[in-house]
Amino acid sequence: MIYADNAATTRISELAVQKLLPYLMEEYGNASSQHKLGFKARKAIACARKQVAKAIDCEPHEIIFTSGGSEGNTWVLHGKSRELCERERAHLITTSIEHHSVLNACKNTDVLDVTYLNPDSDGRVSVSNVESALRPNTKLVTIMFANNEIGTIQPVQQIGEMLKSHNVMFHTDAVQAVGHIPISMKKLKVDFLTASAHKFNGPKGIGFIFIRDGIAMPNYIFGGEQEFGLRSGTENVAGIVALGYALEECVQNLGEDTITQQLLVKMTIEKLKKSIPNLIINAELANRLPGILNITFENATGEAMMHLLSLKDICVSAGAACNSNKGVPSHVLLAIGKTESEAKNSIRISYGRYNTVKEVDEITSAIKSAYFKITQAKST
Repeated sequence: MIYADNAATTRISELAVQKLLPYLMEEYGNASSQHKLGFKARKAIACARKQVAKAIDCEPHEIIFTSGGSEGNTWVLHGKSRELCERERAHLITTSIEHHSVLNACKNTDVLDVTYLNPDSDGRVSVSNVESALRPNTKLVTIMFANNEIGTIQPVQQIGEMLKSHNVMFHTDAVQAVGHIPISMKKLKVDFLTASAHKFNGPKGIGFIFIRDGIAMPNYIFGGEQEFGLRSGTENVAGIVALGYALEECVQNLGEDTITQQLLVKMTIEKLKKSIPNLIINAELANRLPGILNITFENATGEAMMHLLSLKDICVSAGAACNSNKGVPSHVLLAIGKTESEAKNSIRISYGRYNTVKEVDEITSAIKSAYFKITQAKST
């Protein structure tokens, strides 16, 4: 099998598995217990918190472990927004290409007026767009660090600096970015950042939220006062440990992985453009994540292409994994100006650490075969 759907999830690294297993088998203590096993679990969590803090250049106490990106996004947009709206109905700014955990959280809040900014044709939102949308009662802005479907990286640092001058809080969904591009929270003027381990070769069901020092957050889960009293519940010690090592490993290999994934994307584009007519690379000119490639075909649906590739044991996607089984066109592609037909005629290839040049040859050959099989069937 060739796996090229790393934006949906990544294969857990061997190091992460190696570090995870002892906390399921031998060191299985509850981190709140006051005996030796409990102490070892607490120490392991503290070590992982330091690893994450070092990886994104912040302080350990600014990291809270969660179940993943969706939880962190919901916590900020529902929990913090209600606190911000205690005196007046507040205004929030986001974009129309956010992950559905953000869009649905915005849709289902009854305390916020929400402005949805549309990006340009490359999926980018400018600082001036955000500033123009500010109102006197704007309390929070949430803009993803990098898009999960087309890979576009937003000018998060510049947006944060502008919002700081207006005294507006800033949250970024960095699920696709953490572990894949350099991030320094000491440089970014971001108040909240969310991440998920399974996007950077860690296990599923564990993530973290960065909450800048000095910012109060409402309790999200009540119980035994774990995670500095903000998120109660017995900690997923094994998952936390694996997350720490997975992220540390990704950051250490960042330069090499970036070069390799950029090469794989470049080769894929070159090979497909030579063999398939009227091919469109979405957000081709944008500053993108190194491994994500979104392609629109003429007269061939992404769903059909994906299934034909799957029959050859090649895994790609026809959109975001959380929405790919609903048969609706990508809201991201529609937002950057694609027609409904174009949005449905698209696939996403997302390379990761374990992909190779040889696999590019097999993927591009299979895509070419699938495309002509579909288009020839339509013409007969």
